[in-house]
Order: sequence, then structure tokens, then C-alpha cells
Amino acid sequence: MEHPIFFIDAILSAMGVEHAGAYSHITYTWLVMLILIASAFFLARKVKLVPEKGQNFFEVLIDGLETFMVEITGPEGRFFFPYIATVFLFILVSNMIGLIPGFFSPTANLNTTLALALCTFVVTHAIGIKFHGVKYIKHFCGPVWWLIPLMFPIELIGHFARIMSLSVRLFGNIFGKEMVLAILFGLAGLYLAPLPIMFLGILVCFIQALVFMLLSTMYFVGAMEHAH
Repeated sequence: MEHPIFFIDAILSAMGVEHAGAYSHITYTWLVMLILIASAFFLARKVKLVPEKGQNFFEVLIDGLETFMVEITGPEGRFFFPYIATVFLFILVSNMIGLIPGFFSPTANLNTTLALALCTFVVTHAIGIKFHGVKYIKHFCGPVWWLIPLMFPIELIGHFARIMSLSVRLFGNIFGKEMVLAILFGLAGLYLAPLPIMFLGILVCFIQALVFMLLSTMYFVGAMEHAH
């Protein structure tokens, strides 16, 4: 199946950029970043002591995410909430932007999801070192010293497998959503695509952002805990 033509890809091609489609995930990633930064800038300017409309929505969203995370991590996990919230919002907007006809979800490209998974991988071990120092190595050594030669490589493989798990799961689900919508738009036309599928796409976008956030939080909690 050929890759569909997207709005920004067409603009880049018209400007003479060769193989524009190969870089679409980067272009749309910058677009998502611009949306988030501009939204934060304009919302911050309108913050009031008594919240209204948009401020109410975002306060409920952020407070709900923080409460949900703290119930899992405990109060000591609040320090990495900015990372968790940023990842959740970035993935959610990246997923949702693909629902706009002519646009493409950057998370439907494995390069984007792999970069996100690598960030979580690095932060996980940074948290482990922050909480335990050199003793963090005990997480990889097993319960007794004579099992170290067996447990150490197994633990390493398990930790590196998290990168594949996070990246492929997100990529597969969002890529599948993009392809289904592209087929429906092609068959039914721009304005006749079945609405139930669109609502299902919104649900998939939200669930996948939540799953990535939840798994990242669980990895962070594991790094914070003492080795047994």
C-alpha cells in the first residue's frame, strides 16, 4: 500500500524538498511541539485566580494526571511528574493530529516512538542512580550473589526489551489507526467517513498515551524501590 499524500508533505514537495515524505514525522513532530508551546504561552498569560473555561479544563487534566501518578508512586514520585505530563501531552497531541484529514501522526513512525522510549529508558536509570547511587546495581544482580552470572544478563535483556515494548506498541497502534482512517477516507470520501471509526480513533489516541505514561511510571517506581 502506498503512503498517502499529506498536507505538509505536499508543501515541502512544492518547495523542491526531495523525498519530503521520508521526513514527515520530523515535520509533524515540530508542529506538535509548536502547538504545545504556543498553547502553554497563551494559557499562561490568561491564568486567573478564579479559573474559567480553558483554564478549568487544563487544571482538571493536570491535577487528574498528578493524582493518578502519585497514587502509584507515592509523594516521592512528584519530582518526575513534569516529565510524565510532558510525555503524555506530547503523545496525545501527536496521536490526535492524525485525525485531521491531510495530517500525519508523528507517533505512527517508529523513529518517533523509539526516541520517546529511549528517553524513558534513560530517565528510569537516572532515577535509580539518584535514589540508590552505586547500590542501584543490585537491581540487576538477583537475590543471592552466586546467581549474579545468570541474573545480570537476564536483567539487562529485560531492561533493553522495555525500549522495544514501549516503542513498538505505540507505533503499531497509531500506525494501524492511520492506515484504517486513510482507507476509509479513500473509500468513503473526506466528509463521509464513518463517525464511529473517528470516535474509536480518538479513544485509541487517548488510551495509547495513557498506556505509555503508565508503563513509564511503573518503570520509574521499580527504579525507586530497594532491590530485594
